[in-house]
Amino acid sequence: MSGQVLLEISGSCAAVTLSHPGKFNAMSRAMWRELRAAFEAIQQRRDVHCVRVRGDSGHFCAGGDIAEYADFRFGQASLRDFHENDVWGGLQAMLDCDVPIVAQIEGNCMGAGVEIASCCDLRLAAGSARFGAPIGKLGFPMAPREAALVMRAVGELTAREMLLSAAVLDAAEMKQRGFLNQVLAADALDAAVQERIHRIQQLAPQAARLNKASFRALAHVPPAQAAINLIATAYDYADSGEHREGISAFIEKRPPAFRP
Repeated sequence: MSGQVLLEISGSCAAVTLSHPGKFNAMSRAMWRELRAAFEAIQQRRDVHCVRVRGDSGHFCAGGDIAEYADFRFGQASLRDFHENDVWGGLQAMLDCDVPIVAQIEGNCMGAGVEIASCCDLRLAAGSARFGAPIGKLGFPMAPREAALVMRAVGELTAREMLLSAAVLDAAEMKQRGFLNQVLAADALDAAVQERIHRIQQLAPQAARLNKASFRALAHVPPAQAAINLIATAYDYADSGEHREGISAFIEKRPPAFRP
C-alpha cells in the first residue's frame, strides 16, 4: 500500500489527512499527487473557509517513502520529475490555496513533513512532536525550491542545522525559534486546533483570501528565484555513489558508509 491523502469536507472546514500505515505517514509519489489534487479541489470551493492538515495515528509525516526511492532517484530526469512535478506540485498547490491552513502536528515531522507544515498558515503541535530533515544520512540534499520554502519558514539558522548536522529539534525548541504558534499537551491539541478553526470560521472568508494573496505577493522573491536558478544542475547527483549508498543503507537497515 502506497498510502493516501484523505480529503473530507464538513461544513465550511476541510480536513486533509496524511495516511500511510506502518510508515509514520511517509509521503509516497502517489500521496504527493493526491495532496496536489486535494488542495486544487479546496481552492475551487468557495464554501470552504478553513483547512486542517494532520497525520494519521499519532504522527504528522516522517518524510518520504524511502522504500520506493530506488525506482526513480538514480536517474537525473526521473529525479527531477519527482521533485519538480510530484513534490513541488503538492507544495505549490498548498501555497496557492487562498483558504487559511492550520497544521495539527504530532509525533514525527521530518523532511517532507517539515515542508508540508511550512506551507501552513498556523502550526500547533503536541509537546512530543519532533522536527528535522536528516536527509544527509541518505546521501542527498533538499531540492532547491523545497530548501527555499523550509528556510523561509523555519529560519536560515534552523534550516542549516537540520540539513548540515541532521539536527532533530523538539516542539518547545521550534516554538522558541518561531516555527510553531502553540505547543500543547497531546490530549489538548485537538481541542486547541478546533478552537483556532472556530475562530477562523467567524471571520470574513473573502478577507482571509485577500490576506493570503497579499502574503504571496509580499513573499521574498529573491530566494525563490535563486532556487529556480539552481534547478538546472540540482539533480546531477542522481547517479552518485553517496546517493545510492544512503538509500541502500536505509533499506538494508545498516549505517551508511560514505567514502570520499
